[in-house]
Amino acid sequence: MSTLTNTLAHIPLLVEHAPYTLAGYAEFRAVIEQDGALPARIKALFAAVAAIDRRYPELARRELERGVALGLTARDATAGIIVLASLRGEGAAIEFAALVDACLPGTPTTATGDALPTASAGEAIDNFTSYFGTIPPALDQLLRLSPRGADGYYLMRRGSIDANPLSPKHGELLLLTILAASYSPMASRHVDGARRAGATDAEIAEATLCAVPAAGIAAWMAVGGLLEPVHHETAT
Repeated sequence: MSTLTNTLAHIPLLVEHAPYTLAGYAEFRAVIEQDGALPARIKALFAAVAAIDRRYPELARRELERGVALGLTARDATAGIIVLASLRGEGAAIEFAALVDACLPGTPTTATGDALPTASAGEAIDNFTSYFGTIPPALDQLLRLSPRGADGYYLMRRGSIDANPLSPKHGELLLLTILAASYSPMASRHVDGARRAGATDAEIAEATLCAVPAAGIAAWMAVGGLLEPVHHETAT
């Protein structure tokens, strides 16, 4: 355990008075910082993104630097910028992009991308129906009141999941980490999405625990009850 990044162990008052707290965090750090159901470098990225979401930039830097030391690439880290842009907006994405630039020297500083994609007529509706089963009321109203806004929602959702630089599965898991960090009821949607994308419950659990350094053990409570085994009825 001594090699883990448990900086709480550097707080003298905790060392003197809180052995159980330090022991608990050492266990969480063992899950987050070692290869398990998910690679350690990916979990470092998830933890860094959760820290940005919770407005702890120094914690985010530490987690991202740890990921880079484990082999995390700029392309991997771009997944965090994309998902933050979709789920938390421009400010969070810009802040994390600056951190990626600082931790990964040589990251491109000029844009040379192709023309931006556009949504064809009906594409957003088809995507929402395919993903959600039925179009949620909020998106139904967005389609009615602001069709361009609905196209924007679809394009950003597609970027976060379908076109994620890691994989659709990792995109869903990263979304779930952020939602767990903010104790959001939307987490249930992405538990389902992660399962459909091929994630195991062990991977979902580890992604959720990546929120603990930034959001505490309450982050687990947003998701843990959703991981009860799925029982399928058998034909008689």
